[in-house]
Amino acid sequence: MNAPVPADTVPDYQSLMLPVLRAAAAGERRIGAVVQGLAEELGLSEAARAALLASGRQTIFANRVHWAKTYLAKAGLVEATRRGHFRLTQRGADVIAANPERIDNRFLSRFEEFRQFSDRSAQSTDDEVVPEPADAAEQTPDEIMRAAHRRIEAALAEDLLDRVRAAPPDFFERLIVNLLLAMGYGGSAADAGRALGRSGDDGVDGVIDQDALGLDRVYIQAKRYAAGNSVGPGAIRDFFGSLDRHKAAKGLFVTTSGFTSSARETADYLSKRIVLIDGEQLTRLMIRHNVGCRIEEVLHVKKVDEDFFE
Repeated sequence: MNAPVPADTVPDYQSLMLPVLRAAAAGERRIGAVVQGLAEELGLSEAARAALLASGRQTIFANRVHWAKTYLAKAGLVEATRRGHFRLTQRGADVIAANPERIDNRFLSRFEEFRQFSDRSAQSTDDEVVPEPADAAEQTPDEIMRAAHRRIEAALAEDLLDRVRAAPPDFFERLIVNLLLAMGYGGSAADAGRALGRSGDDGVDGVIDQDALGLDRVYIQAKRYAAGNSVGPGAIRDFFGSLDRHKAAKGLFVTTSGFTSSARETADYLSKRIVLIDGEQLTRLMIRHNVGCRIEEVLHVKKVDEDFFE
């Protein structure tokens, strides 16, 4: 059996950011081809190229190239085009033209989108900011592990939101219904929830039955908006009118963007219960209930069983 290849023989993901960005300058690239091309360009040994993560499902080098591309995308330097492919953005072209010696997280922090991504990565699932020491040497293994988990989930959430925004409108409507079913609404009946999404749906995009007979229903409005295009109070009032026409007592308004403060105030003051879900909360729910994502690997963290030694 061959001895394991030390991970430090493979370039770290920040060192790979500039090579990945330069690779994208050639036009739309397939990430797998970039991994292979950079391995050749950097002169990695066969052992270094074949070294696997602990899960055994991906090589260390491919994993780091993927993370380099992910962080470049969060800074708006590259963008996804289709499955497994990406390309350079105008911002990325401007960065290459400036001929930087190195691109790393500190460099990417000059871009607002990346700073927002980093801020979200530093938050736990209950939105409480967890302070992280600037030097990893000051962190306990538990802190490092949980910080890494937050970064992975933040990147996943961004990727999910990008894919939902790029999908057709009817896909988004079906997604919301499937998510509610996964959350336990509508019971176990296969047809408890359904997407309406048809012309003349009277301002409603979906409906989910909360009981087997359909006596209690939740009506859904889904707005697939780009980032920064927030939902205003007018859309909330229109949805309220649709609920009234359906004789509905409650509704769920979901968007891939966000809601203005006046939209949230309007929802609070209306006589019908309208719950607002923005893009950030949507992706958190998708991850929590395994909708649009799956478990890649499970790590078991163990500690001494004090009772055993007593």
